[in-house]
Amino acid sequence: MDAAFTAEQDEMRRTLREILGKRCGPDEVKAAVRTAAGYDRELWQQLSRQLGLPGTAIAEEYGGVGCTPADLALACEETGRVLLPSPLFATAGLVAPLIDALGTPAQRSALLPPLAAGTLTAALAVPGPALATALALTGDNTPGEWSGGGRAGGVQARGGEDGGWRLYGEAAQVLDGHSAGLLLVAAHTGGFARSRTLLFLVRDDAPGLVRTRQATLDETRPQGRVQLRDVAAELLGDGDGDGHRDGHGHRHGGGVVNEALAATGRGAATLLAAEAVGAAGQALARTVEYVRQREQFGRAVGSFQAVKHRLADLYVQVQAARSAAYYAAWDPDQGGLALAQALEALRLTAAEAIQLHGGIGFTWEHDAHLYFKRAAADELLFGPAHRLRAHAAQRAGLFPATLETAREAARETPRETARETAAPPAQGATSQRMAV
Repeated sequence: MDAAFTAEQDEMRRTLREILGKRCGPDEVKAAVRTAAGYDRELWQQLSRQLGLPGTAIAEEYGGVGCTPADLALACEETGRVLLPSPLFATAGLVAPLIDALGTPAQRSALLPPLAAGTLTAALAVPGPALATALALTGDNTPGEWSGGGRAGGVQARGGEDGGWRLYGEAAQVLDGHSAGLLLVAAHTGGFARSRTLLFLVRDDAPGLVRTRQATLDETRPQGRVQLRDVAAELLGDGDGDGHRDGHGHRHGGGVVNEALAATGRGAATLLAAEAVGAAGQALARTVEYVRQREQFGRAVGSFQAVKHRLADLYVQVQAARSAAYYAAWDPDQGGLALAQALEALRLTAAEAIQLHGGIGFTWEHDAHLYFKRAAADELLFGPAHRLRAHAAQRAGLFPATLETAREAARETPRETARETAAPPAQGATSQRMAV
């Protein structure tokens, strides 16, 4: 692993930081989130045209830049510094990888170029507060209960008379769901007997589609409620069974949707970790600058030893999270652990930022609360941190998955070994321990 950045990556970081520094001050961010779309459309087009930001990790044959996911993670660290409200994560981090993995050649050719150019934004609609489960971040997504489980709730899909599909149901807490031009909807089909989850494409002008923006804790990450009232939809891919591979090596069907969602979740976790690291680093930098200037008892607040210790602890947390995020960009399988580390660092840093800013930090006029809201909202959407770690440990096989597994392992233990384990220690060993 080479942890050094290339000259191109350094240039991308510098250019992006320069643009965002001019266009994304606290006042500009607050004004952008209060628009109908929830973000600055003009800035989004500038980032798309000048830097090709939404197409960073999309192949050149589809109009993208053709960079690695690590480059997109580097960009997300910069957008996280200013808490940029944009459809970047939903479009490039969630939907584009799924279309590339599961879409037919015609679907990829039709959808990936406008997504890469930024002229089309997209959102992943997952029923209820189950996004973390659907992406296999906090639990196994193969059972499928998160999509409705073949019973009432979630989004249901049924075949139409013309050979198409019709969707009905509701999905709440859809990131950018109120403004995206394309919805990728996870719907349950097959009934209870032949239960499976498939992904469907729905355009924003489809009859029967109702979308409303929701009031959220973190305004910089807008969400919408999506209602589908017998809406016509297009199946992503060309299969509905256990899946098969096409001529390009892509698989389709209900048997591989969960695998694709899990793979996308690992990449998305890396992007979220980079965002959180950028936000935590900026919150810490602003806090350090404030305590250098703020005086109390005739000296700068930052000169007190207790404040120095608290800031030093935060610095270690942020640097550890940054290292984890960079490693996950190289190895996406570690995305869940990196996200847990980054969310924890952001939560601690944002809370300390409010405390060390004193009375002004608790006011709505100060922007310290924006970082705290981002930390709390991200843990609600994609965490919490202890569940991210627990699932990563389960995937790595560090602990028995169930009590029954532990009992079976105990039953397989030879009786002689068990008898030796249960036998009392020798007298000499006991005397030796007592002497110690």
